[in-house]
Amino acid sequence: MKHLYLLFCLFLSINSEAQTCNCSTNFNFMVRQVKKNYVGFNDKVDKSNQKQFDVFTDSLQRIALTTSESKCISLCKEWLFFFKDKHMTIAFNANQPKDSILHFFSKEEKTTWSEAKLTSHLANKKIKVDSVEGIWNNSTNTNKFGVVRDTLNQNKFIGFIIKADGTFWIPQQVKFKLIKKIGHYKFTDFLARDHSNYPAKVSICGDTMDLKEIGKFYRNVIPNQNLDYNQFNPKFEKLDAQTSLFTIPSFAIELKKKTDSLLIKNATTLENTEHLIIDVRNNTGGAADAFEKILPYLYTNPILTESAQVLATDENIRDGYERIFNLVSGDTKENYRKKIVKLKANRNQLYLLYPADTIKYDTIKKKPSRISILMNKGSSSSSELFILQAQQSKKVKLYGTNSSGSINYLERVETQMPCKFFTLIYPPARLLRADKEKANVGIKPDVEILSNVKDWIQFVKEYKL
Repeated sequence: MKHLYLLFCLFLSINSEAQTCNCSTNFNFMVRQVKKNYVGFNDKVDKSNQKQFDVFTDSLQRIALTTSESKCISLCKEWLFFFKDKHMTIAFNANQPKDSILHFFSKEEKTTWSEAKLTSHLANKKIKVDSVEGIWNNSTNTNKFGVVRDTLNQNKFIGFIIKADGTFWIPQQVKFKLIKKIGHYKFTDFLARDHSNYPAKVSICGDTMDLKEIGKFYRNVIPNQNLDYNQFNPKFEKLDAQTSLFTIPSFAIELKKKTDSLLIKNATTLENTEHLIIDVRNNTGGAADAFEKILPYLYTNPILTESAQVLATDENIRDGYERIFNLVSGDTKENYRKKIVKLKANRNQLYLLYPADTIKYDTIKKKPSRISILMNKGSSSSSELFILQAQQSKKVKLYGTNSSGSINYLERVETQMPCKFFTLIYPPARLLRADKEKANVGIKPDVEILSNVKDWIQFVKEYKL
């Protein structure tokens, strides 16, 4: 009887999980949350497109009724794309048990190809093998996939997993599909880590397959590389007697302590540095508080700051500001405590949490005397806010390409969806800015760096003002 009871409880647990991961349930939850809590909703949906939005939403709601759990993220992301806000997404919770993630993706498309079968195929002299077919490894040799011609179409190819993390992806699962046209290859399907559709681009040159922002894969020999496994951690290095480089891949509030500690640790070096290069390429932002300790080194005159409103719903307070409050310490924690008090006093209002202000410091540091900021299309959100404040300094020049143009909205809410694997992410804060152009096309650099320049840091070091 006891064993029967345990089996019954297990059945209820599995059935409950299946219900909460039902795509229709999660899709409708997302729609309700965004309509109520996304600060940009009324900016993006108005009289001019309300009917289009309703028809689009209704059509996806019908599709959600028959969409599998593992394909639900793709459907949700398709709906979120309507808002064209790079701050919004559905994230997969990677901290779930390995076995449960494996089970979640267990029904994904598979092939009968294996590494041994592909190796035999490639060695067969009677078969005409295409140049893309083969076994490809990433630079760390942690991911390996095979590419083989589709037996039904000579110009199509499938990419399947040979070696991966063993959690999100397992051998023989189909990762992507390629088509060849006039000697060039293009993805017709590419699945991200969470198995959602991803608009990846590819270029192939010999034994190197470049997937752009995803990284490079190599056939045969993997070139030696200096690998940085802590890719989001800030890094400070002295390049020569006159120049230092401060690389900041993220302004996530969780990394603020590391950023601040590097400034303290290298204070003497900074005081003797003529030229400081700050690299915020591909920095997707985080929190404005994360860069406050950098500003004294840039300062030459009062810095005007942008004002911003926060949509003070219970969900935004709980999943945005209280979440961060529990992650930080010291002055930052006290700062967030004050924010939470103000937001709770103005529930369900667009509250001016960040009034326009002027930052002033008592002293102007002699060094660094020249500050160069590297930026590109991947510099977005709070990193653009940093760039806007930094460029007001007489010491600062901007180098690179236009920034992302994601500065309309700020900060981050992470809401758990009914399915334990899904988290809805969106911004709760909106900038009240007059310059709409920068919000759409990005901030323009003072000096554009062309695509044929390989070493941007060396370019800036050698650039004559």
